[in-house]
Amino acid sequence: MSQPFEMEKTFAPQQVEEGIYRHWEESGAFQPNMNSDKAPYTIVMPPPNITGQLHMGHAMDATIQDILTRFHRMLGQPTLWLPGTDHASIATENKIVEQMKKEGVTKQDIGREGFLKRAWEWKKEYGGRITRQLRRMGASCDWSRERFTMDEGCSKAVLEVFVRLYEKGLIYRGERIINWCPHCMTALSDIEVDYEEQQSKLWQIRYPGADGGEGVVVATTRPETMLGDTGVAVNPKDERYAHLVGTSVILPLTGRTISIVADDYVDPSFGTGAVKMTPAHDPNDFEIARRHNLEILRVMNDDGTMNEAAGPEYAGMQAKDCRKLVLKHLQEQGYLVKTEDYTHNVGSCSRCKTTVEPLISKQWFLEMPPLAKPAIDAVRDGRIRFEPERFSKTYFNWMENIRDWCISRQLWWGHRIPAWYCQSCGKTIVSRETPDTCPDCGSSQLKQDEDVLDTWFSSALWPFSTLGWPDKTPDLQRFYPTNTLVTGYDIIFFWVSRMIFSGLEHMGDIPFDTVLIHGIVRDEQGRKMSKSLNNGVDPLELIDTYGADALRFSLVQGVAPGADTRVSTERSEAARNFANKVWNASRFVLMNLDGQKEEIDLHSLQAPEKWILSRLNRVIRTMTAHLNGNDLGLAAQEIYDFAWNEFCDWYIELSKGDLFDGTPERKRQTRAVLFTVLSSLLRLLHPFMPFLTEIIYKALPGQADLSCMLADWPEAKEEWDFEEEEQQMEGVMDLIRAIRVVRQELKVQPGHKARVLLRAKEGWASKLDGAEPYFQRLAGAQSLTVLSAGEAVNEKTVSAIGLIGEALMPLGDLVDIEKEIARLNKEAENMKKEIARGEGKLANEGFVKKAPPALVEAEKAKIEQNKGILSTLTQRIEELSR
Repeated sequence: MSQPFEMEKTFAPQQVEEGIYRHWEESGAFQPNMNSDKAPYTIVMPPPNITGQLHMGHAMDATIQDILTRFHRMLGQPTLWLPGTDHASIATENKIVEQMKKEGVTKQDIGREGFLKRAWEWKKEYGGRITRQLRRMGASCDWSRERFTMDEGCSKAVLEVFVRLYEKGLIYRGERIINWCPHCMTALSDIEVDYEEQQSKLWQIRYPGADGGEGVVVATTRPETMLGDTGVAVNPKDERYAHLVGTSVILPLTGRTISIVADDYVDPSFGTGAVKMTPAHDPNDFEIARRHNLEILRVMNDDGTMNEAAGPEYAGMQAKDCRKLVLKHLQEQGYLVKTEDYTHNVGSCSRCKTTVEPLISKQWFLEMPPLAKPAIDAVRDGRIRFEPERFSKTYFNWMENIRDWCISRQLWWGHRIPAWYCQSCGKTIVSRETPDTCPDCGSSQLKQDEDVLDTWFSSALWPFSTLGWPDKTPDLQRFYPTNTLVTGYDIIFFWVSRMIFSGLEHMGDIPFDTVLIHGIVRDEQGRKMSKSLNNGVDPLELIDTYGADALRFSLVQGVAPGADTRVSTERSEAARNFANKVWNASRFVLMNLDGQKEEIDLHSLQAPEKWILSRLNRVIRTMTAHLNGNDLGLAAQEIYDFAWNEFCDWYIELSKGDLFDGTPERKRQTRAVLFTVLSSLLRLLHPFMPFLTEIIYKALPGQADLSCMLADWPEAKEEWDFEEEEQQMEGVMDLIRAIRVVRQELKVQPGHKARVLLRAKEGWASKLDGAEPYFQRLAGAQSLTVLSAGEAVNEKTVSAIGLIGEALMPLGDLVDIEKEIARLNKEAENMKKEIARGEGKLANEGFVKKAPPALVEAEKAKIEQNKGILSTLTQRIEELSR
């Protein structure tokens, strides 16, 4: 016989989590079983930035991925959750520049090589912080396969993809309008720009005719950019300006002559219907200028100041200062016609929040339409599913209106573009290897492009670059395509869409079959967490206080896929209370197992054992379906209800009679069922609360050397389907609940016993043989008597009505009858007042006419319900007064 395991009286997660996790990792438990012949299950972790520190979004992301990983691992599948981090070009470079600024050093002072040396040192010092924090969440990813977007393998993949796309003609270099951040001093893609409404002004400015005529009045929100105007556009159907198309006007403050052109893009209803054309500083103006051969004149420097082309009076000024001076000069010279308030969307850098400037710039671009179409088809034909499905609309909207992607960034930290320019003949060379000479002229005067690639270019390759591509590695062959991508809905554009088209282009297959979208983690008032509101919740503090299991469970319990989650200390505390409930129930079971593992004998089971086994079967089937369907919130609620309500509150209480007073055989069977149900419950709960379940599972008889994480997921057994006994016990429990409610209402002391006289519904009397002990233990019954049909009860009673019938309890066994009559009279008076209130409301014609019909009907129904309650109260008072 094995010795009983001693569990601590209370669960103290802070004392055990680190040790448990270290044992898991060191034992190789997180690595996939490569010898299994089952289909693999793979998740690639959305790589957090190396600048990152664990926040609630990461905690939610990691919890969902870990639950799915642990579930599929327990199903016996070779399961790989592949972790890694992202180099995060802009964010990391900004951090390092800030650090250098405190030292009085600039990038230019130390040069590119010196800066990159600092960047790698910074990555070494801070880059592993978030992965250490993910370990505290219990993340069971395979750290032996951890990747970094700039490690040797991922960098090789980036190089190969760039060259292949360039050779196919999909990557090109050209001058286009791009989003420019004057603070970060780099180009940004469209989805790296955040837009928000701002109050501004709309200024109307007169451009006089070159022939001395009135000319036109244009409207603008950015008068400083007029210094770069090279034309005015009107709609060809706008009769107001038809006679001016093809003529010229004078650009105020500069004296330059510019043409008036007609273009369908112009909205005649905006402003005056005449639009100033600044092709170097507006993407729409740029396209119009290309169609009409207008000059493209850039008047702004990369740092946001005005350049020499803006004119000597304005050169060197910040844009906002230039605006004030331009408006002053326009006013003084009589060109400013009108100023009015105006609200419009203004773009800012998603990293530093600086207002973004649209600028003409020579950059590298990826042509998107040929890549977007197969990616759209993969979702539309169902090869890739978005869960919830509604998020596919966001995906389609983005992909169907996609523009070429600006992939170059004016930074030093990142994958340097593999392009070299011959200083002798101007040849551009794109190569996998660093070239020595120009293939055209033979010159060795070659200079590599200074720019790096957009961070998302490497992230787009993550599902296959991390598995070894472009080499045909065993991991790539085994684990690609991956299965589930877990992410927030805010990066569908940034990342999800780019991974899909990259996987299809370079692997010839989808990168994953399911995109599982989760919502935003909000505060307890439903507000988004932000520094300005000072409402952020630190997940590490919650772990320190309540344990990782409590935080994990609180993040998913009852939360539908895609729905936002509210986080609070109350939710974490409730989850900790649940963990304590399971802990205490497990201690009780273990203390009564005496270190023995008993086998169930189906022929010796009684109704309570059959009920709990049948319920366990249902929970196994339901949870398995929910987890296979990625509905983690419902799965968590299912195990919570079963563990707390059915196992702890009901079955353990029902089992005490046999454990303490039963025959040896009854004790054995009760222990066998307790062991079996607890073992299954722990395995069902494990994906959600891995630390708690690991400790308890190892404490079970014969399990000391086994890990719950590597145990088999429970399977339902047909021989445990006891529908009749399940129905029987549900009926008994329902009536016990009703009796408890009556006793509580009458304020009967818990130890005060009363006879229970049961008037059973048809077909139930015979099913209640042997049920008396349940009522005695759980309903305060002195005895249980099942009344025969028509049998009278000649004493005053109170009744509790349940599914199986009416339980009558002699009132004298429970309360003082006079006090009970007084209580019922008071309740009846309150009910009469409530009925009168409702009838008065319905008698008010104003209410009936103005209130929604549904509200009027609800009031009528409430009155009828209250009349029924009053009738019951009146009848009860009469019975007690006889």
